[in-house]
Amino acid sequence: MTASKTFFDAACTRRTYYKLTNKSTIPDSRIVELVNAAVLNVPSSFNSQSTRLVVLLKEEHQKLWEIAKETLKAMLPADAFVTTEQRLNGFQNAYGTILFFESPEPVKALQEKLPMYADRFPMWSEHASAMHQFFLWTALEAEGLGANLQHYNPLIDERVSTDWNVPAEWSLKAQLVFGTPTGEPMEKTYQPLKERVFVHGL
Repeated sequence: MTASKTFFDAACTRRTYYKLTNKSTIPDSRIVELVNAAVLNVPSSFNSQSTRLVVLLKEEHQKLWEIAKETLKAMLPADAFVTTEQRLNGFQNAYGTILFFESPEPVKALQEKLPMYADRFPMWSEHASAMHQFFLWTALEAEGLGANLQHYNPLIDERVSTDWNVPAEWSLKAQLVFGTPTGEPMEKTYQPLKERVFVHGL
């Protein structure tokens, strides 16, 4: 993280960037360092540590979005695919993608250990994944990178599992696309705080 931008600052200024290049503001080793920090430090229910991350850089990243194009082209009418292909090309032009998975084994272990909460653990697993997504999106923002979060699961799950030797039982939750931004982020609008925050006891 750069000295000029704290994690709090980055969390407040984090935005969705779609105009990304295949360049990075930081070395690959730093990207891996951030991913490792997320896995080690982001909380999970009962410390289940169910999140699994796969980092795809450069050609491996491009391969992912080629798979997405092949998959969707086979599903959509030709005229409808034109717009989709343009969108996927934008993702493919970026530098990398982080794939967020959840492993069912820790969840099942907790369900067996604490049956009272058995129906809750899958939902809490989703919460853990979301926190990893936010952590890394914000951390990349702090390093001068732009990102956008995608959800092409489950359409690409089988190919992803095969091509990157991912256990079939892992559940793909999201894809965080990142690179050096070249344009402005998506505009963010706000609903009134008085409709969203309620404080008692001041």
